[in-house]
Amino acid sequence: MKRLIFLGPPGAGKGTQAKIVAEQLGI
Repeated sequence: MKRLIFLGPPGAGKGTQAKIVAEQLGI
């Protein structure tokens, strides 16, 4: 699951990306 966090471009805000992905996956 951690790999999904790095799909965004560098400096895009990994924390924010992680939350969005988590919401989409229903985690």
